Amino acid sequence: MTSTFSKFIILGCSGSGKSTFAKGLQVRTGLPLFHLDNVWWRADRTHILREEFDAKLADILAGERWIVEGDYSRTYEVRFKACDTVIFLDFPEKVCMEGIAERVGKFRTDIPWQEDTLDDELVRLVRNYATENRPVVYSLIKKYNTKQVLIFRSRAESDRWLQLLPKMM
Repeated sequence: MTSTFSKFIILGCSGSGKSTFAKGLQVRTGLPLFHLDNVWWRADRTHILREEFDAKLADILAGERWIVEGDYSRTYEVRFKACDTVIFLDFPEKVCMEGIAERVGKFRTDIPWQEDTLDDELVRLVRNYATENRPVVYSLIKKYNTKQVLIFRSRAESDRWLQLLPKMM
């Protein structure tokens, strides 16, 4: 990868480690990092209006350099259009289920609250990701075939890539 790549989107199922990977990428590149959960959600577990979210996302994507992390399938295409690099953490359901279970009770900087229990809706999203979201991501990868695309199928693979990425700061 060359330093000309400066607009990254990181996609993947909940629990795949998008936020952790994004933080590692931010350390290596020095690019501004935006967690979509922090854009959408408030600390009281309510969210902003869809129009407000779309406007904030448009402002982020108008920037010259960024990492945008989060799945938010409704916004896949607008992010594909704006980015130069797609990183897809295409991990097995079991890995993602373990990921959402492991973060219960832990403080995280990518969401404005701490999960105290495993959320049933999140479990449903993980269970349905392979049939609902994954095919859409792959169709957009095919459609936007001029983008640099990195698909990782395990944490070890994504971690190894990050470690080999030269620091650009």
